[in-house]
Amino acid sequence: MKEIFDFLTDLSANNNREWFAIHKNRYEKAKNDVAVICEIVLAGLNKIDVLETASGAKSMHRIYRDIRFKTDKTPYKNNFSARFMRASAYRRGSYYLHLEPGNCFVGGGFWSPNPDDLKTLRSRIALEEDAYREVLAMSNFKKYYPEILGERLKTAPKGFEKDHTALELIQNKQFLLVHRFSQKEILDKDFAKTIILAFEAMRPYLDIMTYYLTTNLDGETMDLR
Repeated sequence: MKEIFDFLTDLSANNNREWFAIHKNRYEKAKNDVAVICEIVLAGLNKIDVLETASGAKSMHRIYRDIRFKTDKTPYKNNFSARFMRASAYRRGSYYLHLEPGNCFVGGGFWSPNPDDLKTLRSRIALEEDAYREVLAMSNFKKYYPEILGERLKTAPKGFEKDHTALELIQNKQFLLVHRFSQKEILDKDFAKTIILAFEAMRPYLDIMTYYLTTNLDGETMDLR
């Protein structure tokens, strides 16, 4: 892991094409090391979920930034990241890994639900508040994800009473899960296993949100073809 972060630290201080070209071999080594971690994580995830992602390397995002419409013209990201996609429309959400000096974390949830999905999630959470709270209160989930993050409304969503018992749950416009890692965890030889454990704790939340988005009020699976 140290070589990965040494490269990213140096890249952050020299984010230009000339430096990158000279140190391309360091980039390739770091990239391959991250791919190995992602492969271990993917194998672990495949034991607890069904994924669309085919390989660790294919889960990784490009390090090259799209600067066409950006004020910041630095050409490279200062991190390695990967997304492990769940399989099919009946397994919503995905698992995200972010490796950056001083900012390593896993994430997941629902970043930008479309209006219909957001309305559905709020309605089902309000109707099935107890079941939703049960997931939030699960000891392993709460250990890693003590709160649901993301943008929130300051008042009640349209169509909901201001004194609704689930108000603080349905004010979210995003439903994000983030768990950050300590430096000790990152440098441990079993860091990939630590990542898997954090993702495993996330799974019940992705499942209940998937249930809301893929079933009707009778619990019958909807045709999403």
